[in-house]
Amino acid sequence: MKLDVIKLDSGKAGSIDLADDVFGLAPRGDLLQRVVRWQRAKAQAGTHSVLTKSEVSYSTKKIYRQKGTGGARHGSKKAPIFRHGGVYKGPTPRSHAFDLPKKVRALGLKHALSAKATAGELVVVEDLNLTDAKTSAVAKAVKENGWKRVLVIDGAEVNEGFARAARNIEGVDILPSMGANVYDILKRDTLVITRAGVEALEARLK
Repeated sequence: MKLDVIKLDSGKAGSIDLADDVFGLAPRGDLLQRVVRWQRAKAQAGTHSVLTKSEVSYSTKKIYRQKGTGGARHGSKKAPIFRHGGVYKGPTPRSHAFDLPKKVRALGLKHALSAKATAGELVVVEDLNLTDAKTSAVAKAVKENGWKRVLVIDGAEVNEGFARAARNIEGVDILPSMGANVYDILKRDTLVITRAGVEALEARLK
């Protein structure tokens, strides 16, 4: 598929042929959901924890006599049925990550890129070079192009001047091509990729 290439300041910079096997697939929601779940599970801290009967701080003295009370016989106030007692089979620190084949992860990224292209939310820019690499210049370019929540993907390395100028602008995120992932792409309204970023992504996914 063919897409127009624009300059970040203004104007057009020709066009680019996007690989159909990377940007021209029919998006599959089930595949995208699998990859997003895998990403979010890996990012989950898994530090939730509770105190068990052996860990709560309480006196070990027998709480009342064994017989004659008319109630159940208990020897410890740490039992789960008592207030402030330990929790039975509660959550413990663990990893929530699970395995997902590399081919599925790569295919998920292709479908995420294709979803943006299909929805008309993919923009290709020549590069991220600005005459005046200041926050005001980047904010002006973002406003003139009508971008609100945007993810910018550069080539192997991110343009340092652009990244520094854009870091305080709300709704603008920047990643190198190797950092491109399904969750970040789908989370934003617009995906902006440089010409070098397109070449790097196609090389990575072929």
